[in-house]
Amino acid sequence: MSHASPPVIPHFGTASDCVLANRPFCSDWVRAHWQDTLGPALVQHVELTAIAVAIGFILAGGLALFAHRIRRAEQPIGVVATLVYTIPSLALFQILVPFTGITTTTVEIALVGYSLVVLYPNMAAGLNHAPADVVEAARGMGLTERQILLRIELPLAVPAVLSGLRLAVVSTISIATIAAFLMPRGLGYPIFVALRDPAPFKTEIYAAGGLAVALALVCDTALVVASRALVPWTRKGLAA
Repeated sequence: MSHASPPVIPHFGTASDCVLANRPFCSDWVRAHWQDTLGPALVQHVELTAIAVAIGFILAGGLALFAHRIRRAEQPIGVVATLVYTIPSLALFQILVPFTGITTTTVEIALVGYSLVVLYPNMAAGLNHAPADVVEAARGMGLTERQILLRIELPLAVPAVLSGLRLAVVSTISIATIAAFLMPRGLGYPIFVALRDPAPFKTEIYAAGGLAVALALVCDTALVVASRALVPWTRKGLAA
């Protein structure tokens, strides 16, 4: 390289003074690498989170309904869920790799597992929230078990379900950043790439980490707004 040419940092393009000094945040680098680095990583992170939470929501709902009808199954399912949540995420990825390989499937199985164990207790508690005397009165009025579930138990479970969904989304966004140690997807990957260098590039770390935090805040705010619209009678509790 000619001495008259500006220095070039690998993968970063022509370096500015801010980049050369490795300052905490270089907006010019963020603008230059939004299309090829940060933007795609953000989209991948949203996809990882959305798929995991959607599948976890369906599975947790099915298990909660099963445990609600067969009460003796509630405690075993809860114990298994608690055990899964105690496994560190990196360890769970390593356990799954021999079976599913270094693939998106491995990441999604782990993320689904973590979202499931957050969603299930809230759904189960919500379904059990209906007062026993109200349920008995409904039976006395001739309502079937299905009608009681649809008209009484599920509506009363909505606040707990939404609360669990908020927690599941935020925690999944957080855990998904660790997936970068397994494969190059999500906002954790730019952080991982920067940390591999002897002198970690601060802007890449802070920009990707900031986007993950912003994504969690946006999703949580959207769910709070949705919760207030769906269950306005619990507005004070949801705002807490």
